[in-house]
Amino acid sequence: MSHSSQPQNESRRQFLTGAAMTSVTLASGALLYTSAQAKNAADTVSDKVRWGLLIDANQCASGCSDCVDACSQINGLHSADPHSAASQQPQWIRKVTIKDKQTGKENSLPVMCQHCEHPPCVDVCPTTASFKRADGVVLVDRHLCIGCRYCMMACPYKARSFVHETLTDQKGHAPRGKGTVEACNLCTHLIDQEGGLPACVQACSQAGHNAMIFGDLNDPNSEIAQRLAAENSTALRPDLKLNPGVRYQGL
Repeated sequence: MSHSSQPQNESRRQFLTGAAMTSVTLASGALLYTSAQAKNAADTVSDKVRWGLLIDANQCASGCSDCVDACSQINGLHSADPHSAASQQPQWIRKVTIKDKQTGKENSLPVMCQHCEHPPCVDVCPTTASFKRADGVVLVDRHLCIGCRYCMMACPYKARSFVHETLTDQKGHAPRGKGTVEACNLCTHLIDQEGGLPACVQACSQAGHNAMIFGDLNDPNSEIAQRLAAENSTALRPDLKLNPGVRYQGL
């Protein structure tokens, strides 16, 4: 090696070292910011509470879509393509009709993320983007989601969807992103910060159907716990033993 090349190599090493240190500093800052944000969010949840929904299929009107519309509006769920069909619009809640083959009885009911105690979507996620909060709400961290869609395949309720388009006009409380998975989050921004009810429950009540009850499943004095104790209810796919936080009556 010639003496003339040594200063150049030394300068190169100094540059690479400086760049590496800068990257570490930036990464550390990002981690600290993420940790601070997570800590603030964690302050609002507790495992003493388990949020849940009780849906009375006898009170759910077959032609009503108020819960679906309210969810779409508050979370800014819309397609970037104005010409897309209604069936292609993103939905975190969908209305389905089930029919008893023996009796012929039909029921209309909303289906969304069931917020399982043992969520299979969390089990298969390779990045921990799918996770369950201490209070039982199952969420997706868009920053960690790589769009592999394993969680969508694992969900027995077909309650998750994938964002294929670049999105605009998003809601600050419900960030969404192209290439990520999304699902019902029980309007955590309402129950965490304002002590309110999910938008779907509010809309159902305002329509006079009162088919949806939201509350703390762990509180024996809550309306939802008392209703579940007094009347029979069922979970969708009880054979899977996932213990969903969403229960149904009248099926």
